[in-house]
Amino acid sequence: MVDTVRRTGRDETEDERADRMWGELIQEIRVAQTGVQILFGFLLTVVFTPKYAHLAHTDQVIYIVTVVLGSCATGALIGPVSLHRLVSGRRIKPQAVRIASRLTFVGLVLLLTTMTAALLLILRVATHDDWVPWLVTGVVAWYLVCWFGVPMWTRRRHTTK
Repeated sequence: MVDTVRRTGRDETEDERADRMWGELIQEIRVAQTGVQILFGFLLTVVFTPKYAHLAHTDQVIYIVTVVLGSCATGALIGPVSLHRLVSGRRIKPQAVRIASRLTFVGLVLLLTTMTAALLLILRVATHDDWVPWLVTGVVAWYLVCWFGVPMWTRRRHTTK
């Protein structure tokens, strides 16, 4: 006989759920942190290259904005670790998980903007072509589909909430 009852959740306490969700969130952050830290590290070196002094003013502004965005993304993605360390043992893990999740989402949005600005700068310097904004727009659309569109579609299609 086939069981037709669909489980709608796990048999876990709020604290067990928070522990599981914290572990999952930390794994997600590790992936994003690695990417943002590598990108940010490379961005920090650009200003020390001889070519930087010869960049157009607009490109220098794009570079500065990109570095600031990368710095903010790094802060948002490292924030949950600091949050966990400072509230550990205070019996507020469910609340900490919600706050850390929001910080992570902000970090992902900032990472998206950092990557967009870095791509814009690189393509402007590499090609000087009028089609650069169109190419960057296409890549951003792809990021949005992969990072937010597919997950939201999956969430809507496969959950009841």
